[in-house]
Amino acid sequence: MAQTTAVSSTHRLWIGAQAWALRRLSAFSRAPRTAPHLETGTRGEREALFHLRRLGYTIVAHRWRTPKLRGDVDLVAGHGHTLCIVEVKTRTRRDAVPAELAVDPDKQRILRRLARAYLHRLPPRAREAPVRFDVISIYLESSPTSTPAPSIQLNIELNQGAFGWA
Repeated sequence: MAQTTAVSSTHRLWIGAQAWALRRLSAFSRAPRTAPHLETGTRGEREALFHLRRLGYTIVAHRWRTPKLRGDVDLVAGHGHTLCIVEVKTRTRRDAVPAELAVDPDKQRILRRLARAYLHRLPPRAREAPVRFDVISIYLESSPTSTPAPSIQLNIELNQGAFGWA
């Protein structure tokens, strides 16, 4: 069941400009550096957020968590009349195993529990909306260039309805 929401070309350009600006600003960040894999994950979540916005999703929460449960929801978004719980998986290269397969049964169970907790906090009427679990795979692959800094090629794969409530 694929839903599409029209996004104007002007809106897409604006979202693209925002994403570009944040990429540039993060390069100048004076914040203490974290572990490389955590920086990769943060960058992937940012790319996923802007990609989903370009597709017409409305982002309503980022890194949502509750103190009662372990884990977090990377993104919560509206897509049409559907509430989407989005898990982002980021890799710096493609392996034989796709990134989305890292959302194993244990991770799915955690996401389902978190989704129930999120829904419980909504007004009763909002809880009636259909819920979908999406997994977005972000590949930030380096491509060698003649310049000192390698360029990054961004590949994004969105798996709508990657798993269900069962």
